[in-house]
Amino acid sequence: MGTIAAGVAKAHADVILISGHDGGTGAAPLTSLKHAGTPWELGLAEAHQTLAANGLRSRVVVQVDGQLKTGRDVVIAAMLGAEEFGFATAPLVVSGCVMMRVCHLDTCPVGIATQNPVLRERFTGRPEFVENFFEFIAEEVREYMSLLGVRTIDELVGDVSRLEVTTLADEANTLDLRALLVETDLEQRHQSVKQEHGLDEALDWRFMNDALQAATSGIPVSLSMTIRNVNRAVGTLTGSAITRTLGAATLTNDHVTINFEGSSGQSLGAFMPAGMTLRLTGDANDYAGKGLSGGRIVISPPTTSTFKSDENIIAGNVIGYGATSGEIFISGVVGERCGVRNSGATIVVEGTGDHACEYMTGGIVVILGGVGRNLAAGMSGGTLYLYDPENDVHNHLSAGVYEIDPLEYTDEDVLHPLLERYAAETRSVVTTDILSNWRQERMNFIRIETSEYQRIRDEMRNG
Repeated sequence: MGTIAAGVAKAHADVILISGHDGGTGAAPLTSLKHAGTPWELGLAEAHQTLAANGLRSRVVVQVDGQLKTGRDVVIAAMLGAEEFGFATAPLVVSGCVMMRVCHLDTCPVGIATQNPVLRERFTGRPEFVENFFEFIAEEVREYMSLLGVRTIDELVGDVSRLEVTTLADEANTLDLRALLVETDLEQRHQSVKQEHGLDEALDWRFMNDALQAATSGIPVSLSMTIRNVNRAVGTLTGSAITRTLGAATLTNDHVTINFEGSSGQSLGAFMPAGMTLRLTGDANDYAGKGLSGGRIVISPPTTSTFKSDENIIAGNVIGYGATSGEIFISGVVGERCGVRNSGATIVVEGTGDHACEYMTGGIVVILGGVGRNLAAGMSGGTLYLYDPENDVHNHLSAGVYEIDPLEYTDEDVLHPLLERYAAETRSVVTTDILSNWRQERMNFIRIETSEYQRIRDEMRNG
């Protein structure tokens, strides 16, 4: 934990969260509950001490969670080095949770973790319940602070001198916990300086002014430049500047186009608004299109590439995470969790790793090649079109209630023009082959939706 904490602090993290083994979702498997993780006290003490020893603690906020339930827990966590404290299970119980551990089955008997309207009517929680709970937690924290003779939480953070290990009978002393109570430098007990993120060196500054001028003048612009994997979240600063400048107004597609060559770092085009297009000839790291908000991202291999795009990785994990609108076209295979929490974007790729379309609630995802296990886990909405000539989708699909259907005419009206645009944008060989033999290949596509989403969609179509 200490090594990881120091690494992410050096990588300019603002907050480091230490999460203990006792917390977590009620959907977690029993093996994880019983056999994974360690107490937050161990991880928190190690992370805090390592950060302090390396002069990094003053740059970050340390947060802790994992079944904190009382003011005493907060005070002990503060003395071990935490400045922020996360509560989840206890406020849920206050709201009515009875810990049935069926959060993922849509059968929550008290109406919390469910979309079922009958079950949701059983929910009796009120905001005041949670408010009262935290007032009592705060009151207990104040009582302990009074006993310890301090006026502010900051005086407690990192001060392990106020803690001691309870002495037990000889046969019970199986753990030496003194390492948790090592004193640290007074200057390194809590955050005192802001993290330096190096934003002055961001690649966006090379094209932001041109993009803003194009956005305000109404004259489209297209620029070209190289990109390296140290360039992270490229396009995000520019997209934010355009949104602040235009307000509620939006640009038409491809109004601001940036053509890159090379390898992009993480989060290419994150949160990018409509009107911006990033075309990358090369490859991308994780989180491309994270939170995409109307923009377009096109990733394809160089024309000189000799490898088959549908057999090689071209982009990393978690592509399109939390995207709300826009398009992501990738000519190649991507990593795990493609389309996770997608709620409205259109994503086309030539293959994925495990957990594709996890927790998806909307949008369209087209996968033109192989997929890993646990496909569509927790998916509640949206449409997945899968090219499945081997008819082995059931070997990959997560447990759930799905409708797996061949293409209908309405699907073909969506999918065929989408693939034509995708092929034109990416020069995808596999897509060109599919389109050239469409009458036959269309039979190899299936549409996957949840039963409830399909029912509501059909009701909306029929008025």
